[in-house]
Amino acid sequence: MSILNLISINLLAILSLQPSEIVRGDFNSSQRIEVTNTVVIVENGYEIGDLATDFNLKNVDGEMVSLANYADAKGFIVVFTCNHCPFSQAYEERIIALDKKYKAQGFPVIAINPTDPEKYESDSFENMQKQAKEKGYTFPYLLDVGQKIFPQYGATNTPHVYVLTKTAEGNKVAYIGAIDDNAKNPAAVQKNMWKQLWSHSYQANHQQ
Repeated sequence: MSILNLISINLLAILSLQPSEIVRGDFNSSQRIEVTNTVVIVENGYEIGDLATDFNLKNVDGEMVSLANYADAKGFIVVFTCNHCPFSQAYEERIIALDKKYKAQGFPVIAINPTDPEKYESDSFENMQKQAKEKGYTFPYLLDVGQKIFPQYGATNTPHVYVLTKTAEGNKVAYIGAIDDNAKNPAAVQKNMWKQLWSHSYQANHQQ
């Protein structure tokens, strides 16, 4: 059975989560976000099995980062997150732990801040640099300048996770969703569907 078949079967379990359990961030349900005097509209975004676009975004270290830079990676854990969102703050340590655990297995975390810094000063590039340094980020923290990448992916929450697996065709979307169902208390998590889906994704990829 292929990775995508395994992921699709298990993804059905996510539908059992109640709306209140889905991690909500800065993005409203109409999926419209103001960018200065412009309105960005998130259309359908990616679905499981779609090929994800690459990007070339500025990291907090001043370097430009794209998925193509990671020649040896087996895939990626792309996380749309930010500084000011309380849910992103609650999941910060868990995102750091994900990178430390899975980067060695070929799936590094790539964090992208989709927020307009003109609306939220705490999400300015300088404050992103400060946050990454203070928290000891072990992964890139990129600014989506002009908010051009998150609408392509279809991210509507922070944090919003996309697991990509490298294939001959390109970086294929294997999972979309939350990390787990309890932002406030990691010890009280009851539905860690992301972890379950990740396990299937990695094992199937590793066996190929």
